[in-house]
Amino acid sequence: MDGTILIEGSARHVHVTQADLETLFGAGYALTVKRMLSQPGEFLSEEKLRVEGPRGAIDRVSILGPVRKATQAEISMTDARSLGLEAPVRESGDVAGSAPVKLIGPAGELSLPQGAIVAKRHIHLRPSDAQELGVTNRQLVSVKLPGERALTFHEVVVRVHENFMPAMHIDFDEMNAAGLSGETYGTIIR
Repeated sequence: MDGTILIEGSARHVHVTQADLETLFGAGYALTVKRMLSQPGEFLSEEKLRVEGPRGAIDRVSILGPVRKATQAEISMTDARSLGLEAPVRESGDVAGSAPVKLIGPAGELSLPQGAIVAKRHIHLRPSDAQELGVTNRQLVSVKLPGERALTFHEVVVRVHENFMPAMHIDFDEMNAAGLSGETYGTIIR
């Protein structure tokens, strides 16, 4: 790798446990794959939910599969403000003490006492990629993006796992701030 990384926008989405999926969609329910995502084994499902906060709701929020160990809603800062939530910026899966949120499906609803976060921008790398770039798991780096609205994102967490494919994930607030669309690459700055 030469220090460049593919930038991918991550839209608002929900991860669910099997038990919570069944509460929302019915006993024995399984997610339906709509399309595979860039990270191996991850997929966008056909299933959608309504996400509610104290000031508003967002309909047709996608569920990403497969099912997880914890249920969470990953939203943007703009979404959090629209919903009336004080969602903290966190890595996916770190929901302890995060914002409460309500999820509504066709068969039921869940009022989660915690679970709404704004996903921390991050880079997925395989161990060999990390070694080649001279970075380590959980290291914070900066990434410089080109273009008419060029900017540098700081506090980007590196996540290393043998099953990952190299890509940086940012939400659509961040994509729009940088004026990004289409296939875009950034440069990792250590």
